Amino acid sequence: MKKLIYISIGVIAVLIISIVIFNKVTGGESSEYLKVKVKRGDFEILVTTTGELQAENSEDITAPQKLRTSRHLRFGQIKIQDLIPEGTVVEKGEYVATLDRSDALNRLKDIEDELEKKQSSYTKTRLDTTIQLRNLRDELINLEFTVEEKEIVLEQSKFEPPATIRQAKIDLDKAQRAFEQAKKNYKLKVQQAEADMREAEINFAKEQRSKDEMQSIIDKFVIHAPSPGMVIYKKEWGGKKREVGSMISPWDLTVATLPDLSSMISRTYINEIDISKINAGQNVRIGVDAFPEKEYTGMITDVANIGEQLPNTDAKVFEVIIQINESDPILRPSMTTSNKIITATFEDTLFVPLETIQSDDSIPFVYTTKSVKQIVVLGPSNENEVIIEHGLEEGDEICLTIPDNKDNFKFRGEELIEIIEKKKEQERQEEEARKAETRKQLKMNDSMKQLEGFGKGMSKEQMEKMRKSMGKGNIRIRKKQPEDDKSSKQVIVKKEDK
Repeated sequence: MKKLIYISIGVIAVLIISIVIFNKVTGGESSEYLKVKVKRGDFEILVTTTGELQAENSEDITAPQKLRTSRHLRFGQIKIQDLIPEGTVVEKGEYVATLDRSDALNRLKDIEDELEKKQSSYTKTRLDTTIQLRNLRDELINLEFTVEEKEIVLEQSKFEPPATIRQAKIDLDKAQRAFEQAKKNYKLKVQQAEADMREAEINFAKEQRSKDEMQSIIDKFVIHAPSPGMVIYKKEWGGKKREVGSMISPWDLTVATLPDLSSMISRTYINEIDISKINAGQNVRIGVDAFPEKEYTGMITDVANIGEQLPNTDAKVFEVIIQINESDPILRPSMTTSNKIITATFEDTLFVPLETIQSDDSIPFVYTTKSVKQIVVLGPSNENEVIIEHGLEEGDEICLTIPDNKDNFKFRGEELIEIIEKKKEQERQEEEARKAETRKQLKMNDSMKQLEGFGKGMSKEQMEKMRKSMGKGNIRIRKKQPEDDKSSKQVIVKKEDK
C-alpha cells in the first residue's frame, strides 16, 4: 500500500516538474520574436503588371481588297470557312485560308441573270433600230420616186390649162417637202438609234464588268501568304482571335498576321490608380511565364492618354507599350509576360519590410528589440518595403511581428511627429494641385470637343488659330439659351469683347 502511495507521489511530482519546465520554455519563447535589421542600399519602386507579347511589326494576311474598294459591288460580313492552324510557318504564296463563297456565288448568279437580260435588251434594241431604219430608207426611196413622178406630170401638163399646170406644181412642191422632211427625220432617227444602242451597250458592258469583277473576287476567296513567316490569328477588338467561323467585314479584312519576330513588344494595361507613375522612357524588367529562368529588359515607348474598360472588368485601365531590348527566337506572340516597371530608384537609402510598420493615431512606428516603440518618418514604398527617412539607423534590429509584451514598450522619437505632420500637409497640397490640374485638363478637353463641333465649316488655319487663342485663355465657350428657343447652342465669346 505504501509502495503504491510512493509511486503516485512520484508521478505527481514528475508532472509538476514537467509543467514548470514547459512554462519556463514557453515563457522564454514568448519573450523571443521574429526580428530583422534595417538595411541600406538602392531602393526601387516598381509597378508590376502582366502583359502579352506581340511583334512590333507585322504584315497582314487579308481578304481581297476589292471587297472594300469595288465601285459596283457592295459586300457585308463574310465568314472564314477554313484556316490553317495558328503558329504554322508558311512560305510566300502558300495556302492560308478560304472564305465562304456561298453568298458571293448567289450574287454572281443574280449578276449573270441580269447580264442575260441586258444582252437580250441589247440584241433587241439593235434589231429594232435596224428594222426601223430600213423602213425609213424604203420610205425615202418611195418619196424620191414620188417627186420624180410629180416632175413628169408637171412636164406633161405644160399644154394643159393653167389650173391643171398650177395643180401639178402644187403636187410637186408637196412631194419635194415630204421628201426633204423625211430625210431630216431619217437623220434624227439615226441619231436616236445610235443613242439607244449606246445605252444598251453601256448597260450590257456594266453588267459584264460586274460579272468579271465578282468572278475575280471569288477567285481570291482562297487566301495565300504574301510573304514567308509564322501565321498568327488576328485578334478582334474584344480580345477574341479570329478562327474558322469568324466573320470579317469590308472595313477590317485582316484574317491573320505574319509577325516580325526579331523585334517584340509587350502590350500591357495599367490601372488608373498607378498610371500617374508611368512615363515613356522608364526601364522594365520582363519575365516570360513560359520560360521562368529567362529574364529580359525593356523600356516603355508609349503610354495611352485615354483610358478604356476591358471586357468583364469594372476598372479603367490605360494601354502601355514596352519595347523588349533583346531578340530571342524562343519568344512568340501571345506569350504572357510579367513586367516590373521601375518608376523610381533611390540610391544609398534605409528601408525596412512593410510588415514592421505599425501605426498609432496615424503616427507610424516600429517595435525595436530594445523594448522601444520608435516613431519613424516614412518615405516612398514598393510592394514589399518602405524607405525610412528618420528614426532608425542601419543595422538597428526591429520586430517583424507585434511582441506579446508590447504594453511594456515605451515610445521614443516624439520630436519626429512635427516632421510627419508637415509632410502630410505637403502631400495633401500636392494632391489637391494634381486634382486641380486634372480638372483643368478635362475642362480643356471638353472645350476642344465643343470647339471642333462649332468649327466644322472652318479651315484648318482658322481652327489652329482658335485653338491657340483658347490655349492662351483669350477665348472661352459658354452656353447660351435664348428665351424663345429652348435648344442650347454654343457661342464663342472673346474676353476683350465681353
